[in-house]
Amino acid sequence: MDQDLTILSPEKTILTYRLAGLGSRVTAHILDLLIVIVMFYGLSLLALLVGLVTDAFVSTGLSLFLAFALPFGYFILFEGLWNGQTLGKRVLRIRVRMADGTPITFVSALGRNLMRPADMLPGPYFVGLLAIFTNPRSQRLGDLIASTVVCYEKRADAIYMAAPHGVGIHPLESQVGDLRGMTREEYYALRRFCDRFPELSAETQNRFIRDLWQPIAERRKVPALPNVHPIYLAEATVMKYGRDKGLL
Repeated sequence: MDQDLTILSPEKTILTYRLAGLGSRVTAHILDLLIVIVMFYGLSLLALLVGLVTDAFVSTGLSLFLAFALPFGYFILFEGLWNGQTLGKRVLRIRVRMADGTPITFVSALGRNLMRPADMLPGPYFVGLLAIFTNPRSQRLGDLIASTVVCYEKRADAIYMAAPHGVGIHPLESQVGDLRGMTREEYYALRRFCDRFPELSAETQNRFIRDLWQPIAERRKVPALPNVHPIYLAEATVMKYGRDKGLL
C-alpha cells in the first residue's frame, strides 16, 4: 500500500510525499488508543475523587463526559495543534497533511476525527479500511471529507525548520527593520516559501533565496547578517510583518 503522492506546489515545484502504509497507521492508532485509555482511567480516578467531596452524580457525569469527549478531543487537539501528529503518529514518524501537501488546518483535523464513527460502520473500521484500500491516496472516509492524507515524515537534507508563524517572537525580528512598504503579496509569498523550505531540494532552496528573498530584502532594506542563513531572516520578516498587521 505504500505509494508516493506527487504535488505541484504554488511555487511550481514538484513535491513528493510517501503515503503511510496501513501497518504504520494501525500501529500508531493502537498506541494512541492505549494513551487515551490511560488518560481516561487517570481522569476517571480524579472524577471519582471529585464525587467523594461533592456528589456521586457529579462523578458519574464527569466519567460519561470523558468517555465521549476524550477519544475525540485527543485526536482533534493533537492533530489540529501539533501539525498533524498525535503521540502515536510521532513514534511511527507519520503525519496528517492536507491533500495539497500543506500543513493540516484545525478545521480539517476536527472534520476528519468527527467522522471516525462513520469509518467504523458496520464493524471496527470496516468502512474506513474499505475506503483506504479503494482510494488511490489511501484516504479513509474522514480523510476524504476533510481532504487530508497521511504521509511518512520527510527527512529534509537541510536543518532549517519552518517558522512558527502562530506564536512567539523570532529572535531576529529586531534585525529586519520596520519593513516599510512591504505588501501582503510579498508576505504571503515569503510565508509559503518558509513553510515549504525544508521540503525543497537544495537547488530549489537556493533559487528561491536568489529570486524571491533577496529582491524583497533589498526593497525592504533587510540587511544580510554574517553567519546567518537567509531563511532565518525570511522567517523573522514573516513573523514581524504578520504580527504588525494582525495576521498571526
